[in-house]
Amino acid sequence: MSAYDAVAEAYAELFRDSLNESPLDRAILSAFADLVTTVGNVRVADLGCGPGHVTAHLAGLGLAAIGVDASTGMIDLARAAHPGLRFEVGSMAALDIADGTLGGVLSRWSIIHTPPAEVPGVLAEFGRVLVNGGHLLIGFSASADADHPTQVFDHTVEPAYRWWPDHLAGLLRGAGLAEVARMVTQPEPADRRQFLGVYLIARKD
Repeated sequence: MSAYDAVAEAYAELFRDSLNESPLDRAILSAFADLVTTVGNVRVADLGCGPGHVTAHLAGLGLAAIGVDASTGMIDLARAAHPGLRFEVGSMAALDIADGTLGGVLSRWSIIHTPPAEVPGVLAEFGRVLVNGGHLLIGFSASADADHPTQVFDHTVEPAYRWWPDHLAGLLRGAGLAEVARMVTQPEPADRRQFLGVYLIARKD
């Protein structure tokens, strides 16, 4: 994404301490790490990893985490900030990862720029790389209207989409990923995201 290349440094600075400021985000990431560890395969891909701070957090939780992002600028920053971790330029729609080799996939606000018609294919790709029993943690901004399951909105970098949570959960089921948990967060005045946030944890059955 060339649009993210242009803002990579500013983005990295803005979100550098975001996990420190969000105990709920840390809690859901910790739960995800525990689920992955229970399966016995601690290999995890952070898809849409940006500058790599969440990938590094997952590694600190004991996971063998790699980061993948479509933005070369983001990957350059991630490699510089976390030289001990692996970061690769790549597309969520065509991952350079073998079938059934990951215990976990994290997609944290990384599908928001994907056109809705392409999302089922991306979710199928997430399922492809997971082992049976592996877990996906997906975060996204929520549509407020069940009658309009996707809503386009203006984003600082490029147009993005909100999703009605039940609709996205249905697409996950279609990809062989069964929802096992959901966390919904309300926006707050100081929040960088002025919208309802949703995390879904799904298991590959």
